[in-house]
Amino acid sequence: MLEVTLLGVRGSTPAPGPDHVRVGGHTSCVAVARPDGRYLVLDAGTGLRNLAGMLGDAPLRGSIALTHLHWDHVQGLPFLPNADRPDAEVALLVPAQPPGDATELLSRLMAPPFFPIDPTHLRGRWTRSMLDPGGHHLEGLEVTASAVHHKGGTTYGYRVSDGRHTFAYLPDHAPGTADEAHLRRALALAEDVDLLLHGGQFTEEQRTLADDFGHATIGDAMALADAAGARRLVLVHHAPGRTDPEVDALDPTRTPGGCPVQIGREHDRLLVGPADPTNAAATGTGARPRSD
Repeated sequence: MLEVTLLGVRGSTPAPGPDHVRVGGHTSCVAVARPDGRYLVLDAGTGLRNLAGMLGDAPLRGSIALTHLHWDHVQGLPFLPNADRPDAEVALLVPAQPPGDATELLSRLMAPPFFPIDPTHLRGRWTRSMLDPGGHHLEGLEVTASAVHHKGGTTYGYRVSDGRHTFAYLPDHAPGTADEAHLRRALALAEDVDLLLHGGQFTEEQRTLADDFGHATIGDAMALADAAGARRLVLVHHAPGRTDPEVDALDPTRTPGGCPVQIGREHDRLLVGPADPTNAAATGTGARPRSD
């Protein structure tokens, strides 16, 4: 069984404050805990800080695979103490793109005068590499990376499998404006997955905004889940201005094709396996009991 923890579920910018407590205000980050104590982390938004609650006093050892380099997916990188210490061991993977050097590319985001340090100053054994599209073996998991349509730079979606159970992660994806090749790749990532994590930042009434910003509507996410035969859809990458009551009011329960739909919330622990195929969140280490 795969255990997937949502550490950040907001898009575009963090959303702190009393109106964003139950859904959470941190930006994109998902963690997969492995039996050997290592982690596969997808994206490194401000939600990466929440990984400290799962690691305790232990260093981070594992891989961080970024979907793309927009701020809401990378701003947490220097703020996880467990990853900035001499005994940390982190492989940071960036979607392959010019100039071909991951450290140089990341330094455009994180370096003086915009930030006190650059990526090479993070302590521990860090590697920074470009990740090509295709299949990869990361932290004992089979990970498929594929380019999906999103405005403003190379963006990957990921398909992750332990050989028995599979989930797909497409937080930033704009099927409404995608060409046929991009749509085929997105469908392949999500085909027959046990769990699809997909962006749901905009409603159907916000179609123009969704297309302009390069994101999906909730209807787009549900249509992809049905077309791909996904067994469960969890919406992430929520609009930063959408309050807890407004997210609750969306209340999607099933796609037109009958796939269960749930709202992803920060600290939700998603169990991908046969024990409970509709389980949205289980309480325990690293999870917060739902209050709604």
